[in-house]
Amino acid sequence: MYTFTSNFANIVLKIFGRSVAIHKDKLPKDTGYVVACSHIGWVDVVALGTAMLPNQIHFMAKKELFAKPNAGKFLTSINAFPVDRENPGPSSIKTPVKLLKEKKIVGIFPSGTRTSEDVPLKRGAATIANLAKVPIVPAAFSGPTDVKGLLKGKKIRVIFGDPISLQKEDGTRKDVAELTQEMTAAMASLQKRLDEFGQKQ
Repeated sequence: MYTFTSNFANIVLKIFGRSVAIHKDKLPKDTGYVVACSHIGWVDVVALGTAMLPNQIHFMAKKELFAKPNAGKFLTSINAFPVDRENPGPSSIKTPVKLLKEKKIVGIFPSGTRTSEDVPLKRGAATIANLAKVPIVPAAFSGPTDVKGLLKGKKIRVIFGDPISLQKEDGTRKDVAELTQEMTAAMASLQKRLDEFGQKQ
């Protein structure tokens, strides 16, 4: 289901949003990793997934989206797994860490639609990467936030940054606070580049 859905979505986004993936060559090829992307609506989730084809992403999604059986079944079929954002427990970390150790890709959107989600989600992304011992790839999105914007032909851009290593230059490990700070700065820089790029269009 993931391959069919993502390829179909890719066609739709290219036709209506003229979607473009920038610096896709920065994506690691020999390891699992966390990709952390800015988040303003549902379109960016789809755009990130299509931008990374043929790679498949396993998305963290709030558990409320799985409440209805049909919705839950569909989300599971496209590699999404539920997370309780209000009361995160061990399973919130166990599932993504397991996937990453299997050299899979976990997508996290730390810039939540609610600003109160922003900091804990960023810290969570750094914690997961640290436990799985994998890099974090910062990413940013610009484009429509809904179907109306998509149908109007608003351009879609997804940009990837350099992978953030867990190691410092002296060989010691970065702690979660350092990773969170570095990821936050990288995502902000990428978003600024996209915004400047859009102004030139």
